Amino acid sequence: MNTFAAVDLGASSGRVMTGRVTAETLELTEVRRFPNRPVRVTGTLHWDVLGLYGGVLDGLRAAGDLDSIGIDSWAVDYGLLDHAGALLGNPVHYRDTRTAGVPERVHAQVDHARLYQVSGLQFLPFNTIYQLVAAENDLHRAQTLLLIPDLLAYWLTGEAGAELTNASTTGLLDVRTRDWSRPLLDRLGLPERLFAPLRSPGDPIGGLLPEVAAETGLPAGLPVTAVASHDTASAVAAVPAEGERFGYISSGTWSLVGVELPAPVLDEEGRAANFTNEAGIDGTIRYLRNVMGLWLLQESMRAWGSPDLPELLAAAEAAPAFRSVVDPDAPEFLPPGDMPARIAAYCRRTGQPEPADRAATVRCILDSLALGHRAALRTAARLSGRQIDVVHLVGGGSRNALLCRLTADACGLPVVAGPVEATALGNVLVQARAFGVVKDRAEMRALVARTQPLRRYEPSGDPTSNEARWAEAAARVGLD
Repeated sequence: MNTFAAVDLGASSGRVMTGRVTAETLELTEVRRFPNRPVRVTGTLHWDVLGLYGGVLDGLRAAGDLDSIGIDSWAVDYGLLDHAGALLGNPVHYRDTRTAGVPERVHAQVDHARLYQVSGLQFLPFNTIYQLVAAENDLHRAQTLLLIPDLLAYWLTGEAGAELTNASTTGLLDVRTRDWSRPLLDRLGLPERLFAPLRSPGDPIGGLLPEVAAETGLPAGLPVTAVASHDTASAVAAVPAEGERFGYISSGTWSLVGVELPAPVLDEEGRAANFTNEAGIDGTIRYLRNVMGLWLLQESMRAWGSPDLPELLAAAEAAPAFRSVVDPDAPEFLPPGDMPARIAAYCRRTGQPEPADRAATVRCILDSLALGHRAALRTAARLSGRQIDVVHLVGGGSRNALLCRLTADACGLPVVAGPVEATALGNVLVQARAFGVVKDRAEMRALVARTQPLRRYEPSGDPTSNEARWAEAAARVGLD
């Protein structure tokens, strides 16, 4: 039985997990979890990347015997290294405000429609392309740019590179050639030297440096393997689907909602709908849209002092449906802050009743997320021509039974919930495939389906009346 370590870094915490894999067995164990607390310094919101790296080392020290290590994280954010390989300051958080007004500057140089034809990337104001233009005065001191998983892999191995699935979220990768777009870099004045050679999921990165081995108790030279280092790409790799006619929702701080395709869809209608074409494993495209996911609930819980979530969800289930709904992607919901107050203000502005209490606020959030899932899946199917027969909802949101039921009702499709740990499982399975334990993507997904707990939710009620209720709620906030 092979054992692989999955380093999985999320927006609020990181963890090291071990996966033990055979052709018939897939066992996942959490070894160490550590907080990921962004820090605001002199007005700028940073990631504490050194604290994260310390947590990774602690986790690897506790992991025991390993065959390989893989690293995944969120997308778009990066660190800059100087000529000696030293980090030039803590990476800036994508929720920082430094990109305010920057997209307009970029689009004045390269029309957004042209950008979409190159990268296929949806517009998000914090995409790496905009962050780099915002930081242009700092780039002259830098030799190399590394996205977060590549930065940690560099510290483990001394080998610099850029993993493809995460590179595809920067806005600077040509989605057709799957290489950095040199013409785009030149047009924006971004130094080509910053962009490391690309590598694909399953490629070897390098072996543990002797000093890292000494600190973790692992053998020097232990392989570090490139996985689908964008956490959504790893999660989609572990979707327990058969065939091609499925949609997926990777549900966590964000909901990443879409379909898996063999080639990008780069038409103007897709750009207008803000759909993205991000690289997946095996040359696939993750054709998806970001929906502001459980962030709305997370920030509300923080504002309320972290009350008991199961009690709150039970009260929300009993609360009236559709009394108030919001567009979860409204820009006022992006920054940290008092989310319940922002939701109440949105409802006032749109002529809806303000949520009367916490339970009503949570019901508003979950109804609204289900509406966002519905709109994104229907648009993905229409624009791609891919029929969806079932929706796979993976990640932390798969534990939220109310969200899963509401999503099934909103979409009028069965929802298969789980696995919760899809990202870590995808990370482990790409390593397992690189070591010959499983042979292909279909076998990876079948192994997940056989070994992990899943729950199926069927749409409830009469389909015609159910559709009418959801359509009316969607129309209120422009999600029809």
